[in-house]
Amino acid sequence: MQQSPAAQRVVAHPIVEIRKLSFGYDAKRPVLRSIDLAIERGSVVGIMGQSGCGKTTLLRVIMGALRPSAGEARVLGHTIKELDREGLYAMRRKMGMLFQFGALFTDQSVYENVAFPLREHTDLSEDLINDLVMLKLNAVGLRGAAHLAPTELSGGMARRVALARSIALDPQLILYDEPFTGLDPISFGVIVRLIRELNDSLGATSIIVTHDVQEALRVVDYVYFMAAGRVIAQGRPDEIRQSSEPFVRQFVNGSSEGPVPFHYPAPAYDADLELATH
Repeated sequence: MQQSPAAQRVVAHPIVEIRKLSFGYDAKRPVLRSIDLAIERGSVVGIMGQSGCGKTTLLRVIMGALRPSAGEARVLGHTIKELDREGLYAMRRKMGMLFQFGALFTDQSVYENVAFPLREHTDLSEDLINDLVMLKLNAVGLRGAAHLAPTELSGGMARRVALARSIALDPQLILYDEPFTGLDPISFGVIVRLIRELNDSLGATSIIVTHDVQEALRVVDYVYFMAAGRVIAQGRPDEIRQSSEPFVRQFVNGSSEGPVPFHYPAPAYDADLELATH
């Protein structure tokens, strides 16, 4: 059954715990409102909802780029608001991040893109870095593309290179910000499969922020559904598909009928017609 959004989910081994968390860029612009969530180690969790509902802001709080206005965020055993700069950097070294559209360095080859975090955060020899880069590229099926420039890649290939770079340091927590945007159906399926396989093979935990509900429901273990900065529903994929929450039902089914209206607010139609005749 669908769980109450106000109830804190009980998780035995959470890697991320958020309690009564709120965030706003100023007092007049609340973005997140009393968010509660808990993410189990080893799981793939989706944070879903319409564009502008606060999903990416919540992801930025989890990665420590934003600090909560109220409430608490504990990630990888650390309370975000208590970390200094060095503590944040140390925590982020245990994370991988796949940005929307990949965000590859266009002046570097595929190989150099994947090698970058290894050179930046370790003292490994170039021989060992080479072995690790080739291992990660092989995991996403692109070892043969190591010499190519990002401009020579298709959109799906670029996303896979970005995924290889995000797992270069064997992260405990992998964050995905709209990983399916702009992909063709074949690339879609490849990325969905890789997210699941890499999470399980690395023993990692993954958080997917997306508005592509149907695709994400194929890969996640649990879902938090957001609207207007709040968690309005949560549950396993089957529970989300069967949700009685009107907004969730409209969003999952892609319906034009529901709480999100087709028409932008406007005066009565006949009033506009009368104005046009004068």
